[in-house]
Amino acid sequence: MKNIPFFNYPDLFAQHSKELTDIFQSVSSRGAFIMQNDLIQFEDKLAKYTGIKYALGVANATDAMQLLLKAGGIGIGDEVIFCSHTMVATASAIKFTGAIPVPIEAGADHLMDTTLIEAAITPKTKAIMPTQLNGRVANMDAILAIADKYSLQVYEDSAQALGAKYKGKSAGSFGVGGCISFYPAKVLGCFGDGGAVLTNDKDIYNKIKLMRDHGRGEDGNVSVWGYNSRLDNLQAAILNYFFDDYEAIIQRRRSIANLYDESLRDLVGIVLPPSIDNNPDCFDIFQNYEIEALKRNELKEYLSNKGIGTLIQWGGQAVHEFRDLGFIQLLPFTENIMRTSLLLPLNMSITDDEVDYVCQCIRGFYND
Repeated sequence: MKNIPFFNYPDLFAQHSKELTDIFQSVSSRGAFIMQNDLIQFEDKLAKYTGIKYALGVANATDAMQLLLKAGGIGIGDEVIFCSHTMVATASAIKFTGAIPVPIEAGADHLMDTTLIEAAITPKTKAIMPTQLNGRVANMDAILAIADKYSLQVYEDSAQALGAKYKGKSAGSFGVGGCISFYPAKVLGCFGDGGAVLTNDKDIYNKIKLMRDHGRGEDGNVSVWGYNSRLDNLQAAILNYFFDDYEAIIQRRRSIANLYDESLRDLVGIVLPPSIDNNPDCFDIFQNYEIEALKRNELKEYLSNKGIGTLIQWGGQAVHEFRDLGFIQLLPFTENIMRTSLLLPLNMSITDDEVDYVCQCIRGFYND
């Protein structure tokens, strides 16, 4: 039986063990652990790559979102509209500013349904926060138009979308700013937690630069209340290394997604994500290949028995379904996505033949 894991971290390390060991030795021998040159270099690379003026490395994407929201003035009693088809971190970042997270439905592309935003706006609404999920950017023209109409801010949870574009603009470049995750499973992942804030606003940049480091300026003076949320220099050094091949990594992921598309597009029983040529306005990096599957749980077990690892995101629940957090909304379309969606293996270790095997097994499940 084949063994095709969903995550393949051991193989990733094995492929790059010498380089990663050299990085560890270099950082350690210099004692360069916190706020050192590797981080500065990475922030510069990140800003240049995205075409965004400022990038700041922080401890994780959840911190990035919270810091960005607070720097933008989101606070007690404000309402922030977000799509419930996301990780709970999106909502918790809003909540911990003192604001109120307001979930709405996802659309057929599994991103924020922009036709439902206006109905969720109240006198307390301060911002819209789309999640650029699975490496795809939402309909930002519609979101920005609504924001302009109602004088709202726009923040991006672009944790999964570094390198994704909408009409030629990078995820994270719309509105006040965006947030990136470098969690190991991300297309650009480090060997632990990591995140970044992206913004074109110099005032936002300066605020977060202070806030991420206890409110301290370069002279050591503390002028604002801050956090301890700094991207470790070792992780930045690892990210610098992998960033050099990032475009090739994205192209390989798009190639794998296209193989899935070609093999599965006519199969009754599943719905595929938007294909790589579905919308010329969107450039997807395919952080995930998320299908909707009839008899999803049975398919997952069947594939597991064939040696194929798959994943149900976030335990199969949308954010608004965590009733202990106080949500009361009913969002049936999003709930259906969560009952049917399944992520297929898509990593840098999987071969074309293994993708073909996954597709054969899926076909076998539905054709038996």
